[in-house]
Amino acid sequence: MRAALLAALATLLVGAPAAGAAANPWIESKPLDIAHQGGEDEFPSNTMYAFKRSLQVGADMLELDVGVTKDGQVVVMHDTTVDRTTNGHGTVASFTLEQLRKLDAAYWFSGGSNAYSHSRPRAAYRLRGVATGKRRPPAGFTKADFRVRTLREVLRAFPHTPINVEIKGRTKAEELQEYLTNADALARTLKGTKRRDVIVVSFKQEAVDRFHELVPALPVAPGIGGAANWLLNGGSPGDGVVAFQLPITYKLGAQTLQITTKANVARAHREGYAWHTWLSDDGESPAIWTSLIEDGVDGVMTARPKAFAELLHRRAHRLHGKPPTR
Repeated sequence: MRAALLAALATLLVGAPAAGAAANPWIESKPLDIAHQGGEDEFPSNTMYAFKRSLQVGADMLELDVGVTKDGQVVVMHDTTVDRTTNGHGTVASFTLEQLRKLDAAYWFSGGSNAYSHSRPRAAYRLRGVATGKRRPPAGFTKADFRVRTLREVLRAFPHTPINVEIKGRTKAEELQEYLTNADALARTLKGTKRRDVIVVSFKQEAVDRFHELVPALPVAPGIGGAANWLLNGGSPGDGVVAFQLPITYKLGAQTLQITTKANVARAHREGYAWHTWLSDDGESPAIWTSLIEDGVDGVMTARPKAFAELLHRRAHRLHGKPPTR
């Protein structure tokens, strides 16, 4: 997580007792394959192409991030700026939706480790130019699948796919008001939805609380504050919470906190909460995935949904005494 996590873990006061849910549909017998940013190591981050491809190769759920444009539109983008993944420059909040539509959202994608390096040979960026019409789209896709899209468009495209939505701040200052403004915009977007398979989360507990106040029917995952209160103090993670979404470890200097453990996952289940683990800070490998499965987590937010799906497939066949099929 961010550096603020340890400080929050160390300083939060004791809160109200945690209230377990009687029956939580997010608690799974096998972990969900959650495509983080649509599976950003295998497909270009947060693009419609990535979402479609990750589901084709075995993902169960999509994870994405939202920010708000200069003209108030809720768009899907991971970073504060567009620089890392697109051919544009500047913060998401400095663009109108029409301006963002003109960018190539797969411009710097090359795949694999360090998938958005800007220093590789031009040929490595094999999807560059599809969004702008300079290159033919892969079969079954259009150039629009490689552009920045709105959250409404993604929800409409995947009406039966669980989706995790993270509220971001959108300047380097990371001021609380940015998160609250974006939580308000997200609430306006989701206010009338009939869906209940969307989880909303943010690092800022205040943004989670604001969203839940405005759209109480949709489930949430706690921010740093709620997770810390539950982990350290036996307190409530917050109203409306159905799942924790936390890393395996958190490091502060030489100290490493173990966050995702078999004991913590079991406690969450006893109290009616699911557990999703994200791996941005811990790395990914079959060994790490296997350890998480054995810890009983309900979902793994992976940058490599295809590889994770293949591991789940192999494990399922071994458990049933059958050789894996191709």
